[in-house]
Parts: sequence; structure tokens; C-alpha cells
Amino acid sequence: MNNPKIKIQKTELLSDNWYILNKVTFDYQKKDDSWITQKREVYDRGNGAAILLYNTKQKTVILTRQFRLPTYLNGNKSGMMIEVCAGLLDEDHPEQCVIRETEEETGYRLTKVAKIMETYMSPGAVTEILYLFVGEYDESMKVSDGGGVAHEEENIDVMEMNYDEAYAMIESGEIIDAKTIMLLQYAKIKNLV
Repeated sequence: MNNPKIKIQKTELLSDNWYILNKVTFDYQKKDDSWITQKREVYDRGNGAAILLYNTKQKTVILTRQFRLPTYLNGNKSGMMIEVCAGLLDEDHPEQCVIRETEEETGYRLTKVAKIMETYMSPGAVTEILYLFVGEYDESMKVSDGGGVAHEEENIDVMEMNYDEAYAMIESGEIIDAKTIMLLQYAKIKNLV
């Protein structure tokens, strides 16, 4: 943090119950060189990684479905979300994270993935950088049923579906998760499946 137009004055911890919520007071130099003081709440949940699993020969993708409380509280009637496999880095390198999460959530053991981009998903309030990957899978890589890790109380449905069907779910509103939409669109642009 070395921007001379930003001066952090104070950081107050508001919560560390699940992740960290701080209230940050800072001075910001505007274009006219005057300074203003602002206060913002900033949620730090760590960085994450997500991956679209695709099979070129079968023209399929692997997605997951699970309950997401914040979406339920904000209008998603069932609270269920269809998403690509994803997780927090937990001190891992992003590539290690997506390989670990892929096996835990989907039951596929990957050895090779390709990073395609980094993104801030909600930069106005959340510090998280999300690293996005793609990885090709086939049936020989299946080592378990997936579904998540019991001690993390995950309850994940694994969905293998035709890529075109998955892509159509963006327009139908069945897929409303940003990282999933981005990765499905990347696959379309790059003709992965």
C-alpha cells in the first residue's frame, strides 16, 4: 500500500466471528488535490480460487450445487446456487487450492490446471482476489463421489452436464453466480468444449 493519495488513519475491528470485518477511516486526495476523509467497512475473508472442469470429447462440464445463505437472505428463494468448484486458499497457492477443492467437492483428482485470470468480485466492500482456472477432466480421474468435506459441514451436489445446457442456464437465470458465468463465457470464447 504505497499510494500517496491514500492515508489510512484508523482501522477498527468490528467482527472476527467468521472472517474479519474492519471499519477503516482514511484520507483520500481528490483530482482537484483537496483531501476528504471517508469511512468504509471492509470484509476480509481471504483470497480464493475457482475452476471450470470441462471434457472436450464429451462436451460436458462439472458444476456444483449448494445452499448459500447470503443469496437466500437477498432474494434467492431456495438459496441453492449452481457454481463452479471453488474455495478459499487457506495458505495454499491458488493452483494447489483448486486441485484440492476439485477433489473434495467433485471427486476428480486433477494434475494439470490453467490459470486464466484474477478478479475482485465485489471491490467496494470485500478484499478477496479470486483466481480463476480451467481444467480438463475425464472419467479416469474420478477417485470419489465428492460432495465436500464432512468436518466443514459441506453438502454439495455434483452436476455433470452438457456444456450448451450449462451455458443456456445463464440466460434462463438458473446460473446467477458471477465466477461461474465468467468461466462458462471464457469456455465459449476459447471454444474449450
